[in-house]
Amino acid sequence: MPDSQQFAFIFDMDGVLVDNMHLHARSWVELFRDYGLEGLDTDRYLRETAGMKGLDVLRHFLDPDITPERAEHLTELKDFLYRVMYRKDMSPIAGLEQFLDTAESLNINLGVGTGAGARNIEYTLGIPGLKNRFKAIVGSHQVKNGKPHPDIFLRVAELLDTDPSRCIVFEDALPGIEAANAAGMKSIALATTNPVEIMSTCSGVMGVIKDYTALSPAGVLEKLCFEQPTES
Repeated sequence: MPDSQQFAFIFDMDGVLVDNMHLHARSWVELFRDYGLEGLDTDRYLRETAGMKGLDVLRHFLDPDITPERAEHLTELKDFLYRVMYRKDMSPIAGLEQFLDTAESLNINLGVGTGAGARNIEYTLGIPGLKNRFKAIVGSHQVKNGKPHPDIFLRVAELLDTDPSRCIVFEDALPGIEAANAAGMKSIALATTNPVEIMSTCSGVMGVIKDYTALSPAGVLEKLCFEQPTES
C-alpha cells in the first residue's frame, strides 16, 4: 500500500457521513411552501441543488436577486426546522465508524468540506461516532464560493497540509463532485442522494458506494495511485 501519511480523505457531511439529505430536502420544501412556492418537491431539490449553500438554493428556487442577509435569515429558519423536526433521526452511515477507525490507524488525514453552516456542522458532527474525528472542518460560511466551486475542498487540503492530487473526496451530490474535479481531486460517490446510474457517469469518480461496509481505506488509496499517471 502507498505511504498513507501523504494522503487525505475529505468528506462532505450531509448524505456522506449521515444519510440525511432527504431530511434537509423536506425542510426546504416546508419553508418554500410557506412562501408560496408549490412546484418544489424533495426529488427536485435533491436533483438540482443538493450540496449547495443556502444562498445559492434560494437564488435558484425563490429569488435570483435575494440579498445575502435575507438568504441567511431564511437559511437559519430552514436549519432550525431541520434540527427540531429530525433531531432523533441521524446516525453515521453503515460502516463509516469502522472505515474512519481504519483510516486513522493508517495515519490518513481526515477532513470535512461541507456546504452546511456553522450550527448544522456542530449539530451533525457532535452525534455519537463522529465527534472529534476530523483534523480540519470547513463550511460554506468560511469560503467565498460554495460548491460547485473548489474553494471548500482546497481549503480543507490546505489545513491538512496535503496536496490536492493526494486528496480523495467522498461526495453524494453533483455540485460536490464538480467541486472535487475543479480542485484536482478524485472522488468516491455515495448513492444516498442520487442513484448509482447517475453518480457512476460523473467525471473523476473512482467508484460508487451505498455505504462503507465493503470499502477499505487501503483499497481507496490503491485505486487512486493506479489511476494517477506515473512520473517519468
